[in-house]
Amino acid sequence: MKILVAGGAGYIGSACTEYLIDNGHEVTVLDALITGHRDAVDKRANFIEGNFADRDFIVKTVMQGRFEAIMHFAAFSLVGESMKDPGKYFRNNLCAAVNIADAAVMGGVRTIVFSSTAATFGEPEEMPITEETPQNPINPYGESKLAFEKVLKWYNKIHGLEYAALRYFNAAGASANFGEDHNPETHLIPIILQVAQGKRDKIMIYGNDYDTPDGTCIRDYIHILDLAQAHMKALNAPRSGHFNLGTGNGLSVKEIVNAAREVTGHPIPAEIAPRRSGDPPRLIAGSELAKRELGWKPQFEDVRLIIESAWKWAQKYPNGYTK
Repeated sequence: MKILVAGGAGYIGSACTEYLIDNGHEVTVLDALITGHRDAVDKRANFIEGNFADRDFIVKTVMQGRFEAIMHFAAFSLVGESMKDPGKYFRNNLCAAVNIADAAVMGGVRTIVFSSTAATFGEPEEMPITEETPQNPINPYGESKLAFEKVLKWYNKIHGLEYAALRYFNAAGASANFGEDHNPETHLIPIILQVAQGKRDKIMIYGNDYDTPDGTCIRDYIHILDLAQAHMKALNAPRSGHFNLGTGNGLSVKEIVNAAREVTGHPIPAEIAPRRSGDPPRLIAGSELAKRELGWKPQFEDVRLIIESAWKWAQKYPNGYTK
């Protein structure tokens, strides 16, 4: 299949591009390189640099490319930043995404697979979180993603554009060639590994008085190659709709730190800090719908395997994609 990967120079988009090519698909990556890295684009992929805010450019690119499907990863994703500059997030995550949807319709693209997020659920009261759990975003990042999910629903109804919105939880890990390199880094596992690398003195644990067994927040960590597998399977989803992606294995911050100590052999000093506002005690995915309808099954359910893959990549690329 001929696929356009929007945002393919980013963390998850790069791994998905690699996975698609390894499985026989022809991939073109389109990225503005605002937060992505040119070196994160698989050398076997075609690459086009361009901004999704430029509607005419996006429409022309899609129409000329004659793509059968689009995978859309291009989004800003810093929750804290979205609370300070919501306009940035709605312009990019919603307005620019509508440009992609318009280009898909005008270019005769059959399917969009959208990289959505568990942030659309806000602070749910039920666990695990299923597709039926009420969606109440508590920040502009989650709201912008939910808004585009609704756009896709209407484009499906009006234009017949098929779609799969994949709401995943804590993406982690690395492939052999592509890993996590953000500036600033905000994700737990790469920050922990920076301590093991000697780039940080310690890991800060924000709150140890939550209503959880060890007092620290519990999250559902999913390997980026399992996400890539889900995106590829979603190309042939039996129906348009939304799918949650996670392992269903909730792990606390302390459990992740201990697993990283085991994998790296480093003591990884940790210090307790005050809670951060808006951190729910638990976020665990219910992914039965994706398993049943997409035929998806995560391969990296042991978090030590996830951390091990990230650690190998960090050792191979100690400075990330910076040469």
